[in-house]
Amino acid sequence: MNKTQAIQLPAAPALLSPAGWTFFLVAVVLLCGLVPICNIWLPVESFFHVSDYAVALFGKIMCYAICALAMDLIWGYTGILSLGHGLFFALGGYMMGMYLMRQIGTDGNYKSNLPDFMVFLDWKTLPWHWTFSDSFIATLFLIILVPGVLAWVFGYFAFRSRIKGVYFSIITQALTFAAMLLFFRNETGFGGNNGFTDFKRILDLPIATPVMRMTLFVLTAVTLLASFLFARWLVQSKFGRVLQAIRDAESRVMFSGYSPTPYKLTIWVISAVMCGIAGALYVPQVGIINPSEMSPANSIEMAVWAAVGGRATLIGPIVGAFLVNGAKSWLTVTAPEFWLYFLGALFIGVTLFLPQGVVGFAQKIFGKRQTEETP
Repeated sequence: MNKTQAIQLPAAPALLSPAGWTFFLVAVVLLCGLVPICNIWLPVESFFHVSDYAVALFGKIMCYAICALAMDLIWGYTGILSLGHGLFFALGGYMMGMYLMRQIGTDGNYKSNLPDFMVFLDWKTLPWHWTFSDSFIATLFLIILVPGVLAWVFGYFAFRSRIKGVYFSIITQALTFAAMLLFFRNETGFGGNNGFTDFKRILDLPIATPVMRMTLFVLTAVTLLASFLFARWLVQSKFGRVLQAIRDAESRVMFSGYSPTPYKLTIWVISAVMCGIAGALYVPQVGIINPSEMSPANSIEMAVWAAVGGRATLIGPIVGAFLVNGAKSWLTVTAPEFWLYFLGALFIGVTLFLPQGVVGFAQKIFGKRQTEETP
């Protein structure tokens, strides 16, 4: 008599290892506890004081790190290289910028309820796409919807037409370049070349105060850490395994009965929304948003962050964003004429000698040492 044996499925992997949770909790305490204390409560002359400049710089880089994480989801885990993610970053920034411009009220140079650039251009009323810009709740929805809907429309036609590889990369770059040219025009109602700046309040609270600056910093840190956990959960799920299968052998995935298009479209939209959220956090901390954020060079830099840190590692792109932008911040002050040469040399060097990035190389070395120490 045959006995049916139950098939035991493998247990779901842990979201993070014990060491991983330790590092995660250290990051939470450092970013959400120690940095605010060292910036607000410790005197400037203290050795442990964190300057306002450092807070602003790290807040900005954390926004970039969210974009690098989004890039890793589509490039590192799905094999889709986008050279246009700067567009989604800028769109999220513009949605937040429109709200911040409405928060200025009559405190502008022209003492009008209209933004100063509209008064200067002799506009009498707000254009239709500014309708919900005075509502913070509506702005939060638009930060997600605008990049998400645009990504869905573009991705639907691109993936349905089976555009991939270098052709897809070029089209995404053309898309962000076309959007940049559109936003440069004054008649579009987005401030033209100057964009939005001179922000004064958010939620009717002064924006240029130490407490608000630190609030935005902590909010950015929480968003980055939450994005990392979400991305980790996503890539370890069945959905994430299908994404990696699409990256490695899309034709085999199709022969196995899976349609790659819905998976690629879903991760594409998720990645775009993450960049939009990063852009919305970036604008109130930096204090300006203009069409230059849509430049193709900015989108290429996102790919550089992921490549330098290590694709398909999640933590790698975050590390890459901090390494590259930290070096950029230092070099643009000490040797501004050499920054672009350094960036190009860095990308070429990583491609030739560290194809798995800094984190991938470290994992490889650490794995070798563990193997050698094991009897």
